[in-house]
Amino acid sequence: GGKRDPADGDAVATALRETREELGLALGAERVWGLLRTVPNRGGMVVAPVLANLGPLEDVTLTPNPEEVEEVFTIPLDHLLQAENQGYTHFRAKGRYSYTLPVFLHGPYKVWGLTAIITELTLELLAPDLY
Repeated sequence: GGKRDPADGDAVATALRETREELGLALGAERVWGLLRTVPNRGGMVVAPVLANLGPLEDVTLTPNPEEVEEVFTIPLDHLLQAENQGYTHFRAKGRYSYTLPVFLHGPYKVWGLTAIITELTLELLAPDLY
């Protein structure tokens, strides 16, 4: 993800450009399923998550930009939907409870923060009866 450039027409164009720049993956707008509701980040900026279909992962070749992406991993949908892989992190500020965010576990990986919020929104949309 990233900030909208003046040449980006909308949030979808920004997401497609950022996907190309960060992961080396060129997707057309026809692959986009839609936008999730906007979410504020810690800095007060509004993030517009864009959901797209990449197709079969074995057909996807990623070339991560090492200056922007440290590591790429996948988590199967059925793994995310298992209760033992879901949790919450409670945050404190100035010695008091401040807020709670979702967290998802997968082996050595912990999905938390804004990525976990977007993951939760995605699960609510894709599997409303299971999540």
